Parts: sequence; C-alpha cells; structure tokens
Amino acid sequence: MHPLMQAFRDAQPDGAGDLALVAPGREPAPARTGVTRRDVLAAGGLVVAIGGWLPSAASAAAAGQAREGDAAKAVFEPNQFVSIGSDNLVTIVNKHHEMGQGNTTGLATLVADELDADWSLVRTEYAGANIKLYANLAFGMQGTGGSSAIANSYLQYRTAGATARAMLVSAAAQAWGVPASEIRTSDSVLTHASGKRATYGEMAAAAAKITPPKNPELKTPDRFSLMGKEHATPRVDSPSKCNGTATYTGDVKLPGLLTAVIAFPPSFGAKMVSFDAGAAKKVPGVTDVVAVPEGVAVVAKNTWAAQQGRRALKVTWDESAGAQLDSEALLAHYRELASQPGTPFAKPAPVAAPTVAKSVEAVYEFPFLAHAPMEPQSCVAWLHDGMLETWAGHQFPTFDHKLAAQAAGLPMEKVKLHSLVSGGSFGRRANAWSDFTVAAVNVAVAIKGRAPVRLQYTREDDMSAGLYRPMTVHSVKVGLSDAGKVAAWKHTVVTQSIVAGTAMAMMIKDGIDPTSAEGVSPTVYELPMMDGQLHSPALPVRPLWWRSVGNTHTAYVMETMMDKLAQAAGQDPLAFRLALLDKNPRATGALKLVAEKSGWGKAMPAGSAQGIAVHECFGTTVAQVAEVTLKDGKVRVDRVFCAVDCGVAVNPDVIRAQMEGCIGFALGALYYSEIELKAGRPVQRNFDQYKALRIYEMPAVEVFIVPSTAAPTGVGEPGVPPLGPAVANAIVRAGGPGVTRLPFARAGLVSA
Repeated sequence: MHPLMQAFRDAQPDGAGDLALVAPGREPAPARTGVTRRDVLAAGGLVVAIGGWLPSAASAAAAGQAREGDAAKAVFEPNQFVSIGSDNLVTIVNKHHEMGQGNTTGLATLVADELDADWSLVRTEYAGANIKLYANLAFGMQGTGGSSAIANSYLQYRTAGATARAMLVSAAAQAWGVPASEIRTSDSVLTHASGKRATYGEMAAAAAKITPPKNPELKTPDRFSLMGKEHATPRVDSPSKCNGTATYTGDVKLPGLLTAVIAFPPSFGAKMVSFDAGAAKKVPGVTDVVAVPEGVAVVAKNTWAAQQGRRALKVTWDESAGAQLDSEALLAHYRELASQPGTPFAKPAPVAAPTVAKSVEAVYEFPFLAHAPMEPQSCVAWLHDGMLETWAGHQFPTFDHKLAAQAAGLPMEKVKLHSLVSGGSFGRRANAWSDFTVAAVNVAVAIKGRAPVRLQYTREDDMSAGLYRPMTVHSVKVGLSDAGKVAAWKHTVVTQSIVAGTAMAMMIKDGIDPTSAEGVSPTVYELPMMDGQLHSPALPVRPLWWRSVGNTHTAYVMETMMDKLAQAAGQDPLAFRLALLDKNPRATGALKLVAEKSGWGKAMPAGSAQGIAVHECFGTTVAQVAEVTLKDGKVRVDRVFCAVDCGVAVNPDVIRAQMEGCIGFALGALYYSEIELKAGRPVQRNFDQYKALRIYEMPAVEVFIVPSTAAPTGVGEPGVPPLGPAVANAIVRAGGPGVTRLPFARAGLVSA
C-alpha cells in the first residue's frame, strides 16, 4: 500500500465502520435558481461534440447530472451505490470526488457492466458525507486522492452491479415461473426464450423484495461488455458540462445568499495587528466586515461589492516573521544542507560493490509550485435551524465534515455536506485541515448565521496561500565500474515534509516522510547500492502534495541521471535502463512498448532528438519518449509517445485523456512554473506571471495501453513524472544544455 494511502487509513477520525453493501437514503442536490451563463448556453441551443460523441437529448438528460428530486422513481435500491427507477434510469452513486479525472465514468462503468445496463440510461450522483457507507477502502476514510478511486473501488462497484442484476433476474424468474439460469440480460432488459421480456424499470419494484445475494457471481473478462472496450462509455459528466447543468460551488443559489472574500495575510508568517473597516463599510452592497481566524472577511450582496470592500479595507500587518524568507537564500541554504549528512532513507546493501572507475554527479533545484486549478477555492456555508450545511468540492468529506462541525460548534450529526463537481484540484483541495471549508464556516459564524454565505477565493488568494509543492534540492553522485555498471549511488534530498505537523504525521517513520524520497526509494531500478539521505527543513510556507507528489521531482532526477550515466558508460539510454530492470517486468514492458511505437533510435533531422524516461507511482508504470526540436536556442516538443501499464483498462478513452492531460500539465510546469518568494511574499500571483501551457504549445500525443489482467491502478497522476526528464534528455541529445534548475524559462529554452 502506498504510504499516503496508509496514512489516510491511520488518520481517519471516526472509524470506517461497516463497509458492506447497504441501501441507505440519499439527499437531492440543491436546487439552482436564477439565470446564469450556463442557462444562457443551454437555452441558446449550443451544440458541442466531445471526442467524436454527440450526446442525444435522451442520453444527455440521463447522464452526468446530480440527481434532483427523483427519489419517488427510485423504486429499487439494492445497495448504497446503485438504484433503478420505474423510468428505467440507473443512478450510480460516486463516492469519489470528480475533478475532471473521469472517475465518475469509471465507477459507473464498473457497475453498469456487471448490471448489463444500457449506458444511455446511466446517470450519476455524488455521495453525501458518510464514512460508513462511502469510505475509500485504501484510506479508511471518505476521500479522493493518490489515484486510488478505480483501484480501491474495482471489486466493490462491480459487486454492487452484480448484486442488482442478480436480484432483477430472481424477480423475473419468480414472476415468469422459469429458472433464473434461463434469463438473459442486456441493455437494461430481461428476456426469456419463451418471449417474455421486461425492462429493468418494469421489474424494479419486484426486485426490491428480493433478498440480496451474499456473493454474486462476477463476470469473467471475456464477458465484459463495457470495461476495456473502446468508445463504449462516453464520459457521463461531459453532457452536463456542455449544457450548463453541472453544479459547481459558484452555481449554488440560496435565499439571501451573500458573498465573502477575506483579506488574508500578505506574507507567510504575517500576523494581523489591527484593521479599519470604515471605508469598506461605505462600499455599496457591503453588509459586514468581520475578523475571522484567517484574516478579515468582507461580506456583501455580490462578489464585486465584496472585492471592492476588501480593496477599501485598511489592515495593519506584522510581517517581521517572514521578512527574510527569500527563494534564492533558501536555495543557497538547501544546497549547503545537501552537502551534509542527513537522515538515511536508503542504506546500501551489505554486498561487495565493483570498483568505481568513473563518477557522475549533479545538483538539481526545483521551485515551489502552485496547483493553479481553473476553479479557485470556494464554499457555501449556511447556518440555520440549529444545523450547518455546506456546498463545495469536498475532496476529503471526512475531514471537512468533522472540522466544519468544530468550527460551527455543532455535533457532526447536525452538519450536512453537499459535494459538488470541482474545476480541478491537482492536490489543492486534499488537505487535512479543510482550509476553505473551515474559513467559510468561520465567516458564517462571524455574521451569526444571518444568511448563507459563499466564501470565494480569487486567483490571487489561491495562488498566494501556500500549500505549494515544496522547494527541493537533490545532490547526486553515482559511480560507474569499468564495465559501465552502477557501482555506487549517493543521493541527498532537501525538501520540506508535506505531512509534518498534520493529521498525516504518522507517515513519518524514523524521521523520513516517504513522500519526500518516493521515486528514489523505492525506485523501478535494481539499485542495492543506494545510499539515500534526507533533510527536512521547516518553513512558514505550508506545503502540500502536488499532482504525483514527490515523484514530480524524483523522477526528473533519476531519469536524467540515467541518461548521464548511459552517456558516461557509452551505452544507449534504453539499453542502459533495461539492464537495471531485470526484476521489474512491468517497467520493462512499458519501456519496450514505447520504444517500439516511437521508433526509438531512428534517424532524426538536425536539431531534433528523442528522449526517454520511465517511472512508476501509485502502482502504475508509465514510459514516455519525447521528440523535440531545438531552434535558435528554443525548444519545441513536437510529439510524445506514452506507454502505460495500469492493470485492467476500465475506460481506455479516459486513460488516454488522463495521460494527455498529465503530459500537458507537466509540460507547462517544466516550461514556466515557479513561485518565487521575496521578503516572505509570493511574486507570482496570477496567470500573467505564473504562466500556463497554451494550446498551441501542446505536442501531439500517442498513448498505448499495455494489455493486462492485473487489478487496475491509478491514471490521474502517473503520467506527470516521466514527461520532464524525457524532454530534458531529448534536449541534451539534440545538442542543448542539461537543465538542473527548473523551470526551463530560467535556462532560456522557452520565452518566459
């Protein structure tokens, strides 16, 4: 089990309870009122085709939307994950948070395949906060992260679908007086050779009276009708995102809803001394200016008024604590630490090592990185009738539920969370202190629950809040034998612990936060001589996991070092890697597949070259070959070949989309991304300075899925780590510089 998953399991506050399949009641999503831009788009007849699939009106109405008031039609609910209405619609409850990664479609596929449901009649809804019903089996609490959704729910959701199908078949067998073994199911219809026929909706009421089987038979792979099939399961969330019915936090409308923004500390470690609300209160529409633990909240009738009120607010801050916090000074300090002994995270095996004939060494520097999802953080909090309700992209409902209750001074049974779709996260929403949820509740409490409040972060609020991928320095020295074999490997990492001082602190063993060194130890390669040392400096800048966590920097170091070593040994980079992968057939298979598909070693035009990299994280192995062109000192990534071994490919289209998304995400960070600190303040606060990849910069991507019958593993993150080193290696092979301080803009390889 990945240490992150084990930590969640250990840290969950209430106990997972009984995770058996049951049939609980569920709540409808909040009604939306008023006219929005989405309503205009929907009414205007906008037609959008996605991935070659144009949804029909019927399927668009049936798929990808939160359930709204259909409880009367849900006559058959065999367990907490599936229900079937008299209208023949199949509703599947998604216990994981949808942030664009496609797990809504994946989980629905697992149920629908075992159920033999008509995909056009499948719809989804998000689970409420209920750890006993909806715990992440990898975490022991309710939450989404670590690319775990499909991996931990694979058998659970398949069993839910198989249970429903078995009950429908039993009901039909009783009604028709025939053996259950003679009944066939397909596309939400039950049939018998005698000509008897019934839809699932028609048989739903009778099925509800059947005792659920304890161990329903699951399909063998040769009987799958949806899982692993190309283009069989168009994404269930695409229609609602196109027709304007998807509900984000910004879409929630409640009677008397107010909007709040907070004047947060302008630098890390800053403390508020005093504030003058006089000018802010004079702004038309401002209703309240109140102190909250996070800073000073300005509450207004609309977002514009709240922001104008915040601009007029006068706050005095004590910024002395962070005055010396400077990125360049930090890097210098980190480099000094990297030259000193640290806490061991890997110890050399007691075996005789060959004599070192040649050494290769390098120091790598990685900046702070923001998550920068398209949707800044927001949460609606409503205190009423002795209870609290929240609406947000609740990625960790278990933490959000408990901490929201504490902030409101209410028992947890008086708190109801409504989980909505999110416009991205990349780790930002996955924090164990529930920052923006608690802040929204604090504002609601500060105005004494007079009205529901939407706390809205601006882009600058979100990007200045910390919770960054931590700044990191690696110092590596590798010795090669006369035969070109790795003889010694000394590796020192300097980076903040992501989990120290949090509810996840039990991850730290013998002074080592495993997310700091994952990808170095363990690694895909057979390196028994690894001598790993870690320094974990503490800073007032709070770190957080960023998409693929420690693997984001360790893969870059390991895979560019592999190319440096291959060059020093006079060997082909692919052959050099394969020689170290004797005990890793999955990495070997992915590397060979991507090499074959990319034509590794083929002749390239002058100024162009290929680079290769492979990495494993969250149980998934990804190998990539990047083709780049250098012209006038600038790099262009032309094409990326990607081979992924993620076990059973539940939704091939989603897997490809995630690999493509990972590659674009990683390439933007490689080119441009950096948060610099000066006098304790972040320099980059919006996309004018924290530049994102533009669509014209996106390379052509070809994704190849390694056939597998192994249990599925994650795809939301593992495509990120290999991209950077594959591109960096290609640049060197094309005659460019070896980049050891990111991003590339610092080396002049791209225009900042």
